[in-house]
Amino acid sequence: MGTLSPSPLFDADLLRRYDTPGPRYTSYPTAPQFSASFGAQQLRDQAAASNRQAQTRPLSLYVHIPFCTSPCFYCGCNRVITRDKARAELYLDYLYREIARMAPLFDSGRPVVQLHFGGGTPNFLTPAQIADCVAELRSQFSFAAPERMDFSIELDPRFVTPADIGELAGIGFNRASLGVQDFDPEVQKAVNRVQGVEETLAIVAACREHGMRSVNIDLIYGLPKQTRAGFLRTLEIVVQARPDRIAVYSYAHLPQLFKPQQRIALEDLPSPEEKLQLLQCAIEQLVEAGYVYIGMDHFALPGDELARAQERGDLHRNFMGYTTHAESDLLGFGVSAISHVGDSFSQNPRDIASWERAIDDGRLPVWRGMPLDRDDVLRADVIQELMCHGRLDYGRIGRRHGIAFTDYFADALPRLQALADDGLLTFTRVGFQATPRGRLLLRVIAMCFDRYLHAAASAEAPRFSRTV
Repeated sequence: MGTLSPSPLFDADLLRRYDTPGPRYTSYPTAPQFSASFGAQQLRDQAAASNRQAQTRPLSLYVHIPFCTSPCFYCGCNRVITRDKARAELYLDYLYREIARMAPLFDSGRPVVQLHFGGGTPNFLTPAQIADCVAELRSQFSFAAPERMDFSIELDPRFVTPADIGELAGIGFNRASLGVQDFDPEVQKAVNRVQGVEETLAIVAACREHGMRSVNIDLIYGLPKQTRAGFLRTLEIVVQARPDRIAVYSYAHLPQLFKPQQRIALEDLPSPEEKLQLLQCAIEQLVEAGYVYIGMDHFALPGDELARAQERGDLHRNFMGYTTHAESDLLGFGVSAISHVGDSFSQNPRDIASWERAIDDGRLPVWRGMPLDRDDVLRADVIQELMCHGRLDYGRIGRRHGIAFTDYFADALPRLQALADDGLLTFTRVGFQATPRGRLLLRVIAMCFDRYLHAAASAEAPRFSRTV
C-alpha cells in the first residue's frame, strides 16, 4: 500500500487557524472517557474474551517507573520526585505482585513481542533492578524469540553511563529513547534540566556500540527562552548524531494541571508566531537531513521499522506512541499504567498509595476504564488509519465493519468538506487523504470522527493540549 509524500508542507496561516486543543489519539476513546464503573472483574472478563477470540494473539507489555531525582518544569508525566533509592525496591515488590496477579489471565501460548519501560525515569532503577524486573516478567509470560522482540526503554542521559548501556543490552534491550528537549544552556536552566552535549552523545554511541538497533531522541519546541537560532543548533547536533528516530513534541503549557509548570514564567515562553517558527525550523532541518515524517511529532530514517511499517500500511499507534505491533493486547503495569485488552481500556490508579492499597487488598489495581461498543471500535479504526497513514478508504472501512461509510458518518462529511475547502485534505475516488499541508494537522482531521468530542461541545469539555 502506497503512502503520502514523506515531506509535510509548512503553512503558517493554516497551522495558526487550527491551533486549538485536541486529543493526541494514543487511544480512542480517549482517557477522559474512562469510568470508575469499569473495575477488576470487567478486566478479567475482557481478558477471557480476548483469549477465546485469539489464543495466539501476541502481547505488548508496558512497565511504568514513576521516579525522577529532580523535576523538569515542562513535564506533564505521572512521576514522583525523590532521591531516596530505597523507594525503588518497595515499588518493585508491589510491581511483581501486580504482574503475578495479571499474568494468569492470559493464555501461556500468547507470545510477548514488545516490552517498554517508561516513566518517570526508568533508569532511576539500577541495571540490576531492571534485570530482576525483566526476569520476573519472563517467569510469568512467554517471550518471543529475540529477533521478534522490541525491547525498549526511556533513558535520562544525565543518569546513565555507557557501561550501564552495555548491561541493558545484555538484558535484551534493543531500543532506547533519550530525552534531550534542547541543548541551549539558557533553555536548560529555565526548565531545570541541565544536560551536556558530550554526555548525551556518549550514550548514543554506547547504544550503537552495544548493538541496539534503534535510538530515538526526544526534542520539545515552545519551551521558555527558546529561540530559532538556539533550536537550530540543537537540531544540527542531533542530526549529526543520526538517531534512527526523532520526536519533536510541542510544549503544552497547562500549569493548572501540572504544578511544576507554575515555575515557568509566561514572559519567557515564545510567542505563538515564534513557536510556529521553531516547528518550521525542525521540519525543514529534519526533512533536509533525510528523515521521513511519520506523523504527529515523529520522524524516522527511511530504513527504520516505523518508516517501513508505514510504507506497508501496517503502522499502529497506542499509548507508547507509533509502533509496528498492531495486532497485540497491551498490558500496563505500575502506577497510572493503561492496558488495552480486547475491546476495552483500563487504567491503574495515578497515585502510588491507591495502587499499593489495591494490591495489598489482593485486587487487580484497576482504577477506571471502559468497554468499547461497536461504534467505539469502528471509530477507533478510522482514527487509527488517519493518525498512521493520513488517508481513508471508505470501502475498506465499510467492508471491515459492515457499514455504508457515507451513511454512517453523514454527520462527519460536512466537517470534512470544511477541511477540504481549507486545503487540509482532498477527496479521492475511494475516500480522502491529507494534503502535504494537512499532514501536520492529522489530529484536527481525526477529530471529525470523535463522537465524544462533539457530544461534549455544549458541556465542559476535557482539557487537551493544543494541536500545534
